[in-house]
Amino acid sequence: MERLAGRVILLWGWRRAITAFLAGALAVLSQAPYDFFAICFVSFPVLVWLLDGATVASQRGFLRRLVPAFATGWWFGFGYFLAGLWWIGGAMLVEADSFAWALPFAVVGIPLILAFFYGFACAVARLFWSNGLGRIAALAFGFGLAEWLRTFLFTGFPWNAIGYAATPVPLMMQSVSVTGMIGMNTLAVFVFAMLALLAARQHRRLGLSLAAILALAHIGFGYVRLAAPAKSDGRGISVRVVQPNIDMTEKWDESVRDRIFRTLLDLSAEPPEKDKPKPQLILWPETSVPFFFTERPDALTALGALLDEGQMLIAGAMREEGGNSTKGDARYYNSVVAINASGEIVDAVDKVHLVPFGEYMPFADLLARFGLDQIVAGPMNLAPGIERHAITMPSGIRALPFICYEIIFPELVAVDATSTDIIVNVTNDAWFGDTPGPYQHFRQAQLRAVEAGLPVVRAANTGVSGVIDQRGRIIDALAMDTRGVVDATISLGRYDKLTLGYPGINGLVILFAFGALGLGMGVGQKLRSN
Repeated sequence: MERLAGRVILLWGWRRAITAFLAGALAVLSQAPYDFFAICFVSFPVLVWLLDGATVASQRGFLRRLVPAFATGWWFGFGYFLAGLWWIGGAMLVEADSFAWALPFAVVGIPLILAFFYGFACAVARLFWSNGLGRIAALAFGFGLAEWLRTFLFTGFPWNAIGYAATPVPLMMQSVSVTGMIGMNTLAVFVFAMLALLAARQHRRLGLSLAAILALAHIGFGYVRLAAPAKSDGRGISVRVVQPNIDMTEKWDESVRDRIFRTLLDLSAEPPEKDKPKPQLILWPETSVPFFFTERPDALTALGALLDEGQMLIAGAMREEGGNSTKGDARYYNSVVAINASGEIVDAVDKVHLVPFGEYMPFADLLARFGLDQIVAGPMNLAPGIERHAITMPSGIRALPFICYEIIFPELVAVDATSTDIIVNVTNDAWFGDTPGPYQHFRQAQLRAVEAGLPVVRAANTGVSGVIDQRGRIIDALAMDTRGVVDATISLGRYDKLTLGYPGINGLVILFAFGALGLGMGVGQKLRSN
């Protein structure tokens, strides 16, 4: 092992870049749908050894001394994000005549930019670098900090955070109810990178013991939490999730929109499965209705005829407000609307966190001068919603909606889900076909259920649709590219037993504790060497 580490440490030039790139790319196998988390016990030790060798002459300036570490981390990140996000390019091929030119930006450009976060992580870690356990703590702090920044900088995009590698199954998801994703990202890197100590004698036994204790605590807590009896407040709700499996090439085709609407109606009207009650809530995916309800009162009439008293439909739909559409000054929202048994729209919630370049164009006025206003994948620029609120159903149960990738933001869900009974998530991952993207998206919804201690009901156009309980377990789901419904009954009650404080705050405490540990050991080593 020492010989292998020595060869990695001495790599330079393109060999170092390729090794970092491959280590990052392999780490993606730990994410859904592969879930081979053990690969991180290879990728992160290799990264540690590469950073051991990321040095320059001490007389160089402060920032220049960090360049090799930043470059190593950037190549690691570029491999990780390129292998993990290539499927985003699929959205550019749905209307290839218009958007194929943007394919390189989506496939290569986004990973290229996101890799700066991991470059930053490694540069920060290198500031505290020392010979033994301290450098593992420093790397954990660097990645934990970078992943946290990735949740909000430049509108945020915390997709495939490293912590998801440590949570492939519900047994291994429960710790996030204590640590939050901030803490999970930090602890995961600390444990994954610990095998780098096998190549050195310093702190080897201590480090491996710490990693084993953390891993056992992670799994043991999951076992105890899952074995504990479910906490219910005595209420329940029956739900139906509709997955219409509409081809994206037909989604906005006016000639077939009545057929699409009829498909949604027919699926919703199917009798419940044997021994299952009639659903109180029917959920349709994001932008499932291919027209504005304000222009189709006949559609509302049909829905009124479909729904019985006590039932409610929550449907993803575009919403128009103010101005005049013929003059181009109306505002459009990506929304969910709630419709009751009288065929009335009784509530609507607009998407607050829009997708840049997909739903709105950042710096639109500036980029329009260069003819880039057509990159927006849709017929119009969307306006963001002002606030999110729970939709109250006839039974009094409160359902909090998140549209599309809003579900991937841990803090966003944690703040808004404090006074609700269930989380509903509508999305349309058909843009990306049967690629890893929809599975990664669904996995992140599972983690939000565990963090919030609330069930998640999720409808996706082509998948993955399903119902997730308060502990992240899948009650039922539909496979990708299938048409059908999921009927389920959920016991309500926030699952907060065996949790400690607020996961987000706990995560920050863990993050900065590792920063202090890395800093302390690094400073201690320098004092001893002097």
